[in-house]
This record gives sequence, structure tokens and C-alpha cells, in this order.
Amino acid sequence: MNIGIIGAGHIGGALTRRFSALGHNVFVANSRGPESLASLAAETGAKAVTVKEAAQKGDVVVVTIPEKNIPMLPADLFSGVPDNVVVVDTGNYYPQQRDGRLDGIEEGLTESRWVSQQLGRPVVKAFNNIYAAHLQNSGQPAGTKGRIALPVAGDDKAAKETVLKLIDALGFDGVDAGTLDESWKQQPGTPVYGSDFDAVGVRRALAQAKPERKAEWRAKESSSSKAARH
Repeated sequence: MNIGIIGAGHIGGALTRRFSALGHNVFVANSRGPESLASLAAETGAKAVTVKEAAQKGDVVVVTIPEKNIPMLPADLFSGVPDNVVVVDTGNYYPQQRDGRLDGIEEGLTESRWVSQQLGRPVVKAFNNIYAAHLQNSGQPAGTKGRIALPVAGDDKAAKETVLKLIDALGFDGVDAGTLDESWKQQPGTPVYGSDFDAVGVRRALAQAKPERKAEWRAKESSSSKAARH
């Protein structure tokens, strides 16, 4: 499978390494350009490309950059990309720690619904609740007792199934967490976030989640509002 990865930070780097090791054709990009990814490309065999090339070349495209940088992506990023290409959003909103205020999220949109609106594409929410080191190193064969499970939310059943299969190949159980508007159940501050639960534990944690965003995961009054997509 051809997999585009936009973002080469902790999660993007881990996915680049893991997907490449599984034999996928990985095209990885970041905001600094392909030259800055030479060492990662040499290490993994992935091809370092521009952000637009990563979006154009993947059967699956993973967007894994800070929420505050989503509006800075090219407005035509997915222009001409077939509708059946699956776009995965791994992002989390950290208003006090990193992102500042993002009005749409503060006004009630789930993080990934906001990302979907910014990108102009449906997205699947996945890989946002696991630490990068665990994603890199903690995969286990199917059927292993205590195998870590990851929630997957989205509106398109076929797209979610594609992501669930990739998660299984990476060594984790996938759990269908509902629609994109239900993806708040796996946002920061919820029981499943950073938990490393097995499938039973993930389902329990999703059921226990509360929709109110805790104060530490909301923007402070002094936080500046980030610009809308250009």
C-alpha cells in the first residue's frame, strides 16, 4: 500500500518506521521540506517528499501535525485526490500547552471534525491516544493477552475498516469508537487517552467518557485565537 505521512514528529516518525518495516511504500513530508528528512528516509527506506506529494501519492494519507498548523497546509492539498483515499487525523488539541485558542473547537466541534472542515475532506481519527514510543515498540501478535487496543472514529465504514486493518498489522487491536462527532470520547482528558488498555478496557473507557472538556484542555481567556484556514 502507498501511505503518505504529513508530519515527521514523534507519531509521524513512528508510523514511518513501522509502516516501512511492514513493506508499505511510505512517502513522508514535513513543513521544512524533503531535505530535512534525509536521515529518516535513509533509515527507513521511506521517500522524503513535499507535503502536496504526500497527499497525492497515498492510498492512505496520515496527517500528524500540531492542530495550530492545520490551517497552514495548502488550501488545495487534496485537490484531485480520489474520494476513496483514506485520510487519517492523529491530532490532539493542546490549547494551553501548544496550540493557543482554536475557535471552532472551543465552540464545540470535536477536534477531528474541525480538522476535517479545515482540510475539506472526511477524516478518520486514530493513533491520537497512544504514546509514540509505545506505537513504535509495543505491538504484539493478534490474540496476545493484553494486546493494546486503539480507538478509531469516523463516518465512513470502509475507511474505518482500512485503518482497523492497518492497526492490526502494526500489532494492536482496533476498536470502532463510532462517528467522527463521537471522537470526543478519545480526546485528551478522557479515560482512554494515553491508557494502553486492551480492547475490553478501551470499550469501557469510551463508555465512561464525559463530553465536557476539562478546564486544562480548554483555552485560557488570555489565549490568542488562531487564524482561520487561508
